[in-house]
Amino acid sequence: MAQNPPNADHEQAVPIPVDPEFIRHDTEADSALGDCDVSIHPEPSLHGSALQYREIHGRTYHNFGNTEYWGPNDNAQNDGLDLHHQAVLLLNDGKHFRSPVENPQAILDVGTGTGVWAVEVADEFPSARVTGTDLSPIQPSWVPPNCTFELDDVTQPWTFSENQFDLIHIRCLMGSIEDWTKLYSEAFRCLKPGGWLEHTDFNIRITSDDGSVPENSVYDTWNRVFAEAGERTGKTFAVDDGHMARCMEEAGFTGPINIRGFKLPLGTWPAERKWKEIGGYNVVGCDYGLEGYVLYCATNILGWELDNVRELVQGMRAAFRNPSWHAHFPW
Repeated sequence: MAQNPPNADHEQAVPIPVDPEFIRHDTEADSALGDCDVSIHPEPSLHGSALQYREIHGRTYHNFGNTEYWGPNDNAQNDGLDLHHQAVLLLNDGKHFRSPVENPQAILDVGTGTGVWAVEVADEFPSARVTGTDLSPIQPSWVPPNCTFELDDVTQPWTFSENQFDLIHIRCLMGSIEDWTKLYSEAFRCLKPGGWLEHTDFNIRITSDDGSVPENSVYDTWNRVFAEAGERTGKTFAVDDGHMARCMEEAGFTGPINIRGFKLPLGTWPAERKWKEIGGYNVVGCDYGLEGYVLYCATNILGWELDNVRELVQGMRAAFRNPSWHAHFPW
């Protein structure tokens, strides 16, 4: 990140050492996990009970309001989201948030997705009231009594009261927000004095530190899709240039604004066990969600034919299985 506000404390991401013994034997995505223990536990959901979803090329999308959002809300995509949640949990050493909030009693999870973060935080803080909002009612119906979910469009004025929350959590809204200052202003209004906003996002641009991913690879095509889609919609997928911290300042946050950079490995190529496991969850989560990530952006925004999207997806899956490429997402 660059050009951060004066009161932003920026912790740079460091390179991840490569495991010299890394060899990927199989051609299935799950082999990327090695001996990492990963399982998916389907939850009962409100799928189809509240909204009749839009369908695009066999995938379902939200049908709440007029907001354009690029991610599907079907089971394949949601399974990938839950795997990414596990990767982030490992990244944070098992912590659901890093803000120095002691015994929070009112917590808001903006863009809760499958609701897994909100449910787990509600279990961790049973005296707190945890609220999750999303465009799609895909969250489980069996949740802790202190956890609730609401249909809401985060890009519209929030319905919550001033000074209501101790902690507001945002994760992975890249490519979906046109005016970040407006969003952060709503969060600032709804936080109690001394409350904290924590926003975790990643740049969907894939790269490598060691030059193992060659120029003009399929990853370059992937990167261009999201760069162009963000430019056309005015909702950038690039969140690593200090822009977010500047928007927080403009919204009224006085700091300290702490910026922590990570590199999220794509596969089990790292040498350290922690990063190997994170990379395993990440690559399998990406494999589940790959088509859903790119489908809407490529077809509805950039005008691609479906066959071209499928060709890109096949190329990406082949790249995931290339043991010589030590790729990562800047997180």
